[in-house]
Parts: sequence; structure tokens; C-alpha cells
Amino acid sequence: MTQSRNEPLRGERRSPSRRAVLATMGALPVLAATVSVAEASDAGAVTAAATAVIDPSATRQTIRGFGGMSHAAWIGDLTAAQRDTAFGTGDGQLGFSVLRIPVPEDRAAWSRDLATAKRAVERGAAVIASPWNPPASMVETFVHGSQSNARRLRYDMYGAYAQHLNDFNTYLRNNGVNLYGISVQNEPDYAQDWTWWTPTEMVRFLRENAGSIGTRVIAPESFQYLKNMSDPILNDSAALANVDIVGAHLYGTPFANFPYPLFKQKGTGKELWMTEVYYPNSTDSADLWPQALDVGEHIHRAMVDAEFQAYVWWYIRRSYGPMREDGKISKRGATMAHFARFVRPGYVRVEATAKPATDVYVSAYRGGGSTVVVAVNKGAAAVSQQFTLANSAGPGVSSWLTDASRSVASLGTAAVSNGSFTVTLPARSMMTFVIR
Repeated sequence: MTQSRNEPLRGERRSPSRRAVLATMGALPVLAATVSVAEASDAGAVTAAATAVIDPSATRQTIRGFGGMSHAAWIGDLTAAQRDTAFGTGDGQLGFSVLRIPVPEDRAAWSRDLATAKRAVERGAAVIASPWNPPASMVETFVHGSQSNARRLRYDMYGAYAQHLNDFNTYLRNNGVNLYGISVQNEPDYAQDWTWWTPTEMVRFLRENAGSIGTRVIAPESFQYLKNMSDPILNDSAALANVDIVGAHLYGTPFANFPYPLFKQKGTGKELWMTEVYYPNSTDSADLWPQALDVGEHIHRAMVDAEFQAYVWWYIRRSYGPMREDGKISKRGATMAHFARFVRPGYVRVEATAKPATDVYVSAYRGGGSTVVVAVNKGAAAVSQQFTLANSAGPGVSSWLTDASRSVASLGTAAVSNGSFTVTLPARSMMTFVIR
């Protein structure tokens, strides 16, 4: 735990000076529009885009879900109503299907996040857990650069630490929560305020001890998706055998570093999750528009460029998060809901024209007998966008819109003609289409 960055009255989880978080967008004038699936009117010019071709037969990664972190010790627990807003899939709800909770080093605190975890499971969500520190009795101090009191897990305590993680998993299971996975360490390479791990130490623990943990094991959760933390795991067959999910955080990670060729080469049978981020910052209101569209592009790139199977925000309820402190979803939350409410666990991403026009981002998913298309238009002009389903055609398409004045607003249903439909994407907006 870090006092200065995790307690609510003394700043947020991270110091901006130590994060290479991408710069925020400046405030831009918003152009409102009245939209239907087939037709839209706009005060500005409408530009044409290349056809976005969706091919449901060209499958990519299986999606496990979208979600966020709840940490009762640091900012208080979600209320019963907020849990339903987070994990419900109706109007005014986020549709989250993943909850991340901490693994307290003190066993007396293991019940702290249980109520939220149980409700998440009841609403169909998967729960994962991450430790910041082992129990104090397992830790020693050492010199790490200029830090004279850095912490690390004692080598003779690796087995005991694996048992600690397994005991937490057992405690939750005995109380109605089957963990989907548990992490070895939150951000082992950004641990000024918690416990450091080197890549060699991580590989050693995975090789020798992780096999005894009775749920899926997540590693390494590098703070910036630094491949020097995960490459050694992928290159060590014994360590890799005891990892189920390669987890990463995306603080300041440039889009160019999202793809991971080595994982595609050696990660067969493993999952790839983005387990923590806030974006583009933790200083602005989550209702700032059109800045909130940055979240939509970020998720798009996480799904399409990085091919992650899950996308997990930091605090669910926060001024910069998907849920405001008053329990209502924010504009950032609305952009997440365009994915989370409609792209459900087990859906598969399918091939789609990812960028049919400048500032337009398209991804597509198949599951539950439907094809889901999510489109983000970050541009200052409306775009006339045709979507064509290759080798597949549904009779109708339903759509939802978020812009400056609306949040995941239903626009009704229109017909699909010969596998195609055309819609005007309003300037600075996000839309989800469900084709059945």
C-alpha cells in the first residue's frame, strides 16, 4: 500500500510525474445530431468513408470481458445499488463482466471485498485478485537503486507465499466466489510502495511454486506492458506451464507497443488480459467530452491491436472512472458500456475494417447469435458509414449512441438489406450496432 497515492484524501493511485500517461485532448466544440440507424441530420458536412466489411467467419480472440477494480480499504466499498449499476446490463448500467479485487496481506481483511465479489458473481461476472504485498513475515528489505528500504519476497518463503495465495482462493470459494484467476504480484516492476520482483524471481516462483495454486495464475502485470517482464516467462516452458493468463497494465504504453508477436508465437492455450488502467488521466472529470472518446479508442486498440481478451479499469467508482461518486455512469463509463453491455464473455472478435475513415475506429464481435459492431468517430465531422457483413446477413440491426448529450441511448431497429446497412456516425460520437 502507498499512503500518498492510494488513500482518497491524499491523491490518487499514481503520481502523474512518474507515469508517461498520454497527454489529454483539449476541449473542442461538440456538434450535436439527431440520428437514426439509416439516416442522420447534422449541422456540419458529412464525409464518406470506405465500406467497413465485417467477416464473422474470420475469428480472432475470445473475449472474457470488461470491468474494473473495487478496493474497499482505499476508497470504500461499492453500495448495493452501485454493484448493480456496475454489473447489470440494462439502461443506465455499465455491463461489467470482470471484477478485480485486492489480496490483502492480512487474513483478517479477507472479507473486506467479499460482498461486492459475491454480487458480481451473482450478476455473471468473473472475479480476479491481485496482491500488492505478501504478509510482512515473508518480506525482507534490500537496496533498489536509491531506495534503501525496498521490499522483496524472501526466497525461503516462496512456498509459503504460494500457500497464502491458495488460501485466499480457498477462502473466497468457501464463501461463494470462485476466483477466475489470481495474480502473483501487482506491478512488480513499479513497486516503490509495494513489493519488487525481478523477471528472474518471477520465473523462479512460477516454475517452482505456482503449480500448487488452485486457480488460474496471472503474471506478470507489468505497469506498462514492458515485455522484459513477460518475455522470460514465455521463453521458459516450465514457468509458462504454470501461467494461465499473461496480465499487463497499459499506463503510458504507446499504441505501437500493443501488439505482442512473442505471445502469439508461444502463448497458445494461454489468455492475454489487460488487468488495470485509467486513461487518459486521473485528473480530469470522467464527464469531459469529447475527451471521454479517448477511452473508446483505447479499448478499440486494446482489442484490435493488442488482441487482449479482457479490459479492466482501475477504480470502478471515481471522479475519473466509469462510475461517478454519485453512482451514475460517466461519459467514460458510457464509452466502456458500448463494449461491456453488448460484447459478452465468450463472444469472439471477428475481422472488421478497423479504420474505414480518418478518426473512425471499428471492431466487431460474434456471439449469442448476434454480430456486434462498435464504432468510434473522434472526428469533427459526421461520417456516412456503410457496414457490410461478408458471408452472413441478419434481418435487422439495433443501435445505441453516445455523444455530448446522450449516453448509450437506444435508437431503435432498422432493416439490413443484402447484408449491408448505412449510418451517419455523428461528429465526436460512439455507436454500437447489434445485428441479429
